[in-house]
Amino acid sequence: MCLIVFAWQPENPTVLRLAANRDEFYARPSAALSQWPDAPGVFAGRDLQAGGTWLGVTAQGRFAALTNIRDPQQKAAPRSRGALTADYLLGQDSAPAYLDRIMRDAKEHAGFNLLVGDHQQLWHFNSLEGLPRQLRSGIYGMSNASLDTPWPKLLRARDALSDRVGREDEALLELLSDSHLPADHQLPDTGVGLATERLLSSVFISSATYGTRASTVLNLGRDGRWNITERSFGPQGALLGEVTLRG
Repeated sequence: MCLIVFAWQPENPTVLRLAANRDEFYARPSAALSQWPDAPGVFAGRDLQAGGTWLGVTAQGRFAALTNIRDPQQKAAPRSRGALTADYLLGQDSAPAYLDRIMRDAKEHAGFNLLVGDHQQLWHFNSLEGLPRQLRSGIYGMSNASLDTPWPKLLRARDALSDRVGREDEALLELLSDSHLPADHQLPDTGVGLATERLLSSVFISSATYGTRASTVLNLGRDGRWNITERSFGPQGALLGEVTLRG
């Protein structure tokens, strides 16, 4: 998952509104959003190569989402980052207890941002910063650096969410389809070269080999009820399907 914008509003009937794009090589095998057959009560897409997920929710309203940290110099790690979200969804630990446990072993994974919570609390952990943070009410963005790092696509998507936070899910899915390319001088320099920075600079990414594989909107209510919609995409941004689930 490479871009997540979300409104955490615990004072409202809908405590979480989240819009997220997962960007990945099209060749990496993945399963679309569904209830996991080996874990009833877990609803998520699945990375079929490593077995984890980028975003999911449980029947009880536990929620987790993940982005990587872009650093071409980081070494390969022994465990997949997708296990972090899956383990939270499969477990029973509270969000702070879970983050306290994984922060000791964070170096087993390549760099990551992790959101975990439920209808009562939401927490963020950045593996390079090393300290869990409980989030207060607000609108946030998370890409491949830290929380609210002001990359152009993050700012653009977060502003769009601010304008649409009270609207229907279709408006949030629309913001995830934004293919606007910022000017070169606005791009971050993350060590991947200008051509790749350009490719990765839009909210919605498409090419022949790499791009946005899934766009997801999640709404979580104060009562624990939720609904989630995912659109799946193939090379050059071709729409492959759409799934909506409720719990």
